[in-house]
Amino acid sequence: MFRYLPLIAKNCWRNRRRTTLTVLSVAASLSLLGILVAVYAAFYLSDTPPDQALRLVVRNKVSLVFAMPEAYGVKIKAVPGVREVMAQQWFGGQYKDDRPKNLFPRFAVEPDKIFTVRSEMQLPEEQKIAFQKERTACLIGKPLADKLDIHLGDRMTLKGDIFPVTLELLVRGIYDAPENNEVLYFDRKYLDESIQGALKGEVGMWVVLADSAESVPRIASAIDEEFRNATIHTTTEAERAFQLGFINSMGNVKGFLLSICAAVTFTVLLVSGNTMAMAVRERVREVGILKTLGFTREAILGMILGEALLLALIGGAIGLGLASLLCIMVRQAPAFISQLKTLSIQPPVALACLALAAAIGLASAFIPAWNASRTSIVEALRRND
Repeated sequence: MFRYLPLIAKNCWRNRRRTTLTVLSVAASLSLLGILVAVYAAFYLSDTPPDQALRLVVRNKVSLVFAMPEAYGVKIKAVPGVREVMAQQWFGGQYKDDRPKNLFPRFAVEPDKIFTVRSEMQLPEEQKIAFQKERTACLIGKPLADKLDIHLGDRMTLKGDIFPVTLELLVRGIYDAPENNEVLYFDRKYLDESIQGALKGEVGMWVVLADSAESVPRIASAIDEEFRNATIHTTTEAERAFQLGFINSMGNVKGFLLSICAAVTFTVLLVSGNTMAMAVRERVREVGILKTLGFTREAILGMILGEALLLALIGGAIGLGLASLLCIMVRQAPAFISQLKTLSIQPPVALACLALAAAIGLASAFIPAWNASRTSIVEALRRND
């Protein structure tokens, strides 16, 4: 079949306008399909980093927006298998203005515990000490600092919305980490001292560090059982499950992604099938001539299928290139979901998309190719007269 490749390539470009539009249609559809598959793989198929596998998140069972008493931390720390417990509070607020560039996660944490709980954070020891000693100090991820043009010693002003306070922070540490590296952390005591009323002394969530990954399910059950008869019940889950739960709170994200992928695949199949049907109808007489020259039915079937396969693979390759550019745009955009900050077209995703493009090309062309290959010489010549 490889000896027919020049003929296949020539037939692909006999109608350049239609071929170009077909390739662009497949490319546009495959670019959308590629980024959707990449998002699905990042959310549901990627491996959990070793450091994250040891962490759990404890929150109010009713909703994440409701806080828990500060006293819960002592009881959580007493659960067997718990190495450390850190209070963490979402601050929100506004930095400078509401432009997308200035939107990023901001958390109040306990400085003496954060480097134990989040051991993957890398920064010089003197910066760790400065952050722990100074009440108004803050930590900022290196990618975020580069984006905002922030350096050590700079001041940052956060205007609260959930908490009606304005915080003046001093950048004392710039950290790097594989994930969650575009986050601002500051001292929870500074926040607690700045607010009044019912919000004072409450904790939005607890981040728990387990002694081993095997202990995580047992610790989660033990913590929830500890507060089963308390006024405020808790829900404890692995940090990765917490992140996916936050994503799923927006709706059935998994079902949405799969349904869109199915719709895109069906659309590509229709476009490719219509193109191949028109291309084969135009060449009925040529099929008859090929048969008079000694080409077998199998050879004709293979050439038409090869033409569809080549167009689909070219469109798929262009589409994957566009999907890679879209992934770069997503990585640079503000995002509160860590998986989106490392979004890329991984080799398995690329191979899956190319395989799907090839399958679509073959499936769309099979029936027209089969009919053409089974058409007799006399019938082929008569149908074009």
